[in-house]
Amino acid sequence: QSKFVLINTEASPIGVNFISTEKFLIHIANPFTAIFVPFKKYIYKMSIQIGSPAPAFTLFNSEKAEVSLSQFIGKNVVILFYPQAFTSVCTEELCSMRDNLKEYEALNAEILAISVDSIFSLDNWKTQQGYNFQMLSDFNKEVSTAYESIYETFAFGMKGVSKRSAFVIDKEGIVQHAEILDNAGEMPNLEQIKAVLLTLN
Repeated sequence: QSKFVLINTEASPIGVNFISTEKFLIHIANPFTAIFVPFKKYIYKMSIQIGSPAPAFTLFNSEKAEVSLSQFIGKNVVILFYPQAFTSVCTEELCSMRDNLKEYEALNAEILAISVDSIFSLDNWKTQQGYNFQMLSDFNKEVSTAYESIYETFAFGMKGVSKRSAFVIDKEGIVQHAEILDNAGEMPNLEQIKAVLLTLN
């Protein structure tokens, strides 16, 4: 089965940016790339599939050390893309991960938080909030793009900001869960992430 994302839009999907306030993941047998559905919603195909290898990457963390996805083979990985350091929803999300890190460790999971912020901003924010997991800088936006987690246009005219999303990668480097949120004000379903991790142990 192919994975699709259902989102809202106020305009035709032909030749316009995607604008949405909600998003659901569904599975459809027929590989449509774009079809109209009621209530001004449409469907577009995701290239990242459940059961497919996760895109490889190497990024610098807030301590200026290189971190590669491949170094976590043998562990589950939770990848969290978020728009910007110091913002309210991002702080709420990552503080939740900080406060519940032992639950993820018990599920043999490593947390990788990724944004397009610089390593210097991430170091400052990590120190301020006491984050206890890896924070990686995708300053060149290549990894966010590979994971289809990039806002072409964000608030205040900013372009190329990481889209809030969550992925669970298993011990063999295979994608087992994907949630991509077009509304930056929403949070990923962290309980669903833990439920998926539970099935991998």
